[in-house]
Amino acid sequence: MNRQEYPRPELERGEWINLNGEWDFDFDFANTLEVRYLHFNHTAKITYNMPKELTKKINVPFCPESKLSGIGYTDYINACWYRKKLDLSAYKGKRVVLHFEAAFHTTNVFANGKHLGKHLGGYTPFSFELTEFVGEKEVEILVHCYGDARNLRQPSGKQEQLNYPWGCFYVRSTGIWSTVWLEILPNAYVKNVKVTPDVDNSALNVELDVDGKGEKEISLRAKLFGEVVGSERLCQKGTGGKAYARIKLSRLALWELDSPTLYDLEIELTCNGEKDEARSYFGMRKLEVDEKGLLLNGKRVFQRLVLDQGYYPDGLYTAPDAACFAEDVAMSKRVGFNGARLHQKTFERRFLYEADKQGYLLWCEYASWGFDFTDEASLLYYMPEWLEAVERDYNHPSVIGWCPFNENWALFGKRQCDEMVRRIYLETKRLDSTRPVLDVSWNYHVQTDYYDVHDYTQDIAEFEKRYGEFKDGEIYDSLGEEQPPYKGEPFFISEYGGLKWPNDGAGWGYNADGIRTETDFVEKIAGFQKVMYNNPRISAACYTQLYDVQQECNGLYYYDRRVKFTEETLDKLREAISAPAAYEKQD
Repeated sequence: MNRQEYPRPELERGEWINLNGEWDFDFDFANTLEVRYLHFNHTAKITYNMPKELTKKINVPFCPESKLSGIGYTDYINACWYRKKLDLSAYKGKRVVLHFEAAFHTTNVFANGKHLGKHLGGYTPFSFELTEFVGEKEVEILVHCYGDARNLRQPSGKQEQLNYPWGCFYVRSTGIWSTVWLEILPNAYVKNVKVTPDVDNSALNVELDVDGKGEKEISLRAKLFGEVVGSERLCQKGTGGKAYARIKLSRLALWELDSPTLYDLEIELTCNGEKDEARSYFGMRKLEVDEKGLLLNGKRVFQRLVLDQGYYPDGLYTAPDAACFAEDVAMSKRVGFNGARLHQKTFERRFLYEADKQGYLLWCEYASWGFDFTDEASLLYYMPEWLEAVERDYNHPSVIGWCPFNENWALFGKRQCDEMVRRIYLETKRLDSTRPVLDVSWNYHVQTDYYDVHDYTQDIAEFEKRYGEFKDGEIYDSLGEEQPPYKGEPFFISEYGGLKWPNDGAGWGYNADGIRTETDFVEKIAGFQKVMYNNPRISAACYTQLYDVQQECNGLYYYDRRVKFTEETLDKLREAISAPAAYEKQD
């Protein structure tokens, strides 16, 4: 497998080079980058003594633990090296940027022995400029990745910390796990675009990050089905920075679940006789959250969500090809879900692009497990990583909410640092005031726009007793007095079900007593749905989960995405999951 698709659909250019494929590779089990290769001399300058030989080959972007990498080493790696030689002789007069979509967790990058920089965070893109090497026929790129799921300063999500997968923890993913690519650019260019729809006024607010010296003319054109429906021109002088525009649209077509209309946005920047041309897109949709729940374009929408772990049998964190993203969304919609919680991982951008195209709602999480959330000093590590993820995914109309933490259980007898959670919530709201933020999924809420619970009871009568109705603003929460009191926020059962199937004793899953046939399975899910859909105060629910992952067998599909059930059973599941909800019938 060789991942060759363009990795950044929200800002696409024609001149780029995909660097996926074969790289030189080797392990660095002792993680000796700093002691063996980085040296300080008496003038406090750093000198480098790079490794002379890497003895293995790896298929980037697949992590070395995966089969598709060609390595398949699943014991602790801690750190590893990558090397690739580039020919930049054809790009004189251009700027060249080296992009990494994601690598776990701490990445140092060198070019011809020069340290380009370091990135912290295992789930967000980063880049380094190679322009000083343009014109050279051989530029050696050397990459060192250090990632350890046992390091409490490195959020690692569902990567297991033992030496084997267990429960709902899976094989680790060290090093590069998403696309590496080169972008060929003029001397002045648009570095980033941020779009915010204003549905009430049929307008799009655009914020551009511009890089490069000189007087720049910028042209923006919004298109709907090939027709220009809005445009704006602006000028910028100096060395770059922010540029702002507001595009009035002559035709308003809303992004909705059953009609996810997307506009094209063409960007053209001219400076000193050079031109930068880029393509983006946007969806016009209005999100509102009141005390009852979500409104999409003024209509109440019950969030029929499913938990999606973002794992693949042979690629682990990385899909074998981009078609898998569209297939996963389609699989979910086939059984009646209208969205997903993207669980304990930042998904590839092309997954979000498919959700945008198919009209599929997303709650985006970070890989908060494996991180020390009990110490206020941890904010220094966590905040930048999380906010990078929010900034990356801001433009996607499918993204309807942010969730920085999931289940902050006590760690070594210490509870979460509430002030850390509050600060993350406030900074997320400052960065994006358009979407709700769920501070911690289930435990423990501090300041939140949604109140949620996780409940894996398999007894429908007990489920009805707990959630059949709310009395005097009180709700059932198994955390009891440990959980701060409910304050009237919209209510979200954000994990439930988890029915193990086949119920044959193999693998791990939640209790599925009494389920012996596919009919039993459907009746159990229909029972859950009836309780939630009959209660107008429940506005969102997330079923665990879409597909099996490794030893975890509570998916509606197998790990390799084969169907577990007959088409007749899938139809019945769809009927139960997509049934009308009382929440949607309210004013």
